[in-house]
Amino acid sequence: MADYNDFAKIDIRAGVITKAEVFERAKNPAYKVWVDFGPELGIKASSAQITQHYAVSELVGKAVLGVVNIGQRNIAGFVSEFLLLGLPDAKGHIRLATYDHDASLLGARLC
Repeated sequence: MADYNDFAKIDIRAGVITKAEVFERAKNPAYKVWVDFGPELGIKASSAQITQHYAVSELVGKAVLGVVNIGQRNIAGFVSEFLLLGLPDAKGHIRLATYDHDASLLGARLC
């Protein structure tokens, strides 16, 4: 069982997708996604297997949540700097965890 101190270690922030493109070198269908987490953290990149529910063209401007303090990971030559959060549908395809876009929330920490 995790306690509050364990939860407090995870830094989940509100951000907005600023750029997305097909990740051609990925082993499984994925996108490269860049998210603006506000002035404190700036723009961070991640790889996301969200191709079943989203087209690249509809991602820019979407308000999303991401874990920003889990370190970097190299995925097929692309440095992923955060974990984009989502929920699996009945088939296991990911739908993004989103929030109502409000510029004052950019970079806000989930609590």
